[in-house]
Amino acid sequence: MIDVQRLRILREVARHGSFNRAATALLLTPSAVSQQIAALERTLGTAVVERSTRGVTLTEPGRLLVEAAEAINAELHHAQEQIDRLALARPRLTVATFTSGGRQLLPAALSRFVAEHPEVELTVLEGEPEQTLPMVREGRADLALAYHFDLSRPFRPGDRSGLDWTPLLVDPLSVVLPRDHRLADRAGLELAELMSERWVLGCLKTRALLAGYAERAGFEPAVAAATTDYFFAQALVGAGVGVSLIPGIALVPPTPELAVVPLDPPGPARHIGVATARRARPQPLAGALLAALVRSAAAAR
Repeated sequence: MIDVQRLRILREVARHGSFNRAATALLLTPSAVSQQIAALERTLGTAVVERSTRGVTLTEPGRLLVEAAEAINAELHHAQEQIDRLALARPRLTVATFTSGGRQLLPAALSRFVAEHPEVELTVLEGEPEQTLPMVREGRADLALAYHFDLSRPFRPGDRSGLDWTPLLVDPLSVVLPRDHRLADRAGLELAELMSERWVLGCLKTRALLAGYAERAGFEPAVAAATTDYFFAQALVGAGVGVSLIPGIALVPPTPELAVVPLDPPGPARHIGVATARRARPQPLAGALLAALVRSAAAAR
């Protein structure tokens, strides 16, 4: 039988890349960590880490065990959350979201959810998918409204991530220009027509996306400004700093000093969906909010 405490120690070794740093995180001695890993390897009859002067790396059996440790940790955290909720007068639900999705899709869904479940205490956490998906996986959030660009999915259905993905909508990126720009009245644009423009990034992830599409169009984009907020990026476009690629749901409400022109297909897009944990006992409130988000996305389409 594999010892769960040893799995926890292996998980920390994998996270920190060394026995010493894992020992510090676990409040143990490096010798104790090494002994526990050695005992785990004796139980399994195979090595779970490769030791070197530069630290430790996982073997393939070690990687499988760390994935199992993550799943066990998430289930235990989820069970603790459920037990804590039983002691509360009001049930709780934690939802994570990215900024523009939180502004445009979540309010309508929460309005429906609260009307149907007025007794629930809601917590809303904001973050990018690389922050919020681990929250769901580890049980710190019940579901996450998230996105990925084009085909760069963070996980696949049925994989070992411990997560399920429910697609909501495809959110194409359009070109945002100052109202007096020479191309502002066009019904559509080829990206190559913008090769001489300076660009404002509304999300740092769009740098690689823009670069890839621009390379296919035969140019290298000149980036004038990079932000982490699409709404701020549109303000910079209105100030004449440059042009930008902005997802559709981040264009609401329309701004009179800006023009929005779609790119001729195939153009870049965000794929918005909801990540939920693959649990032995699913959280029913998470399922109810997921259903409300599906209806909210249908209305947005």
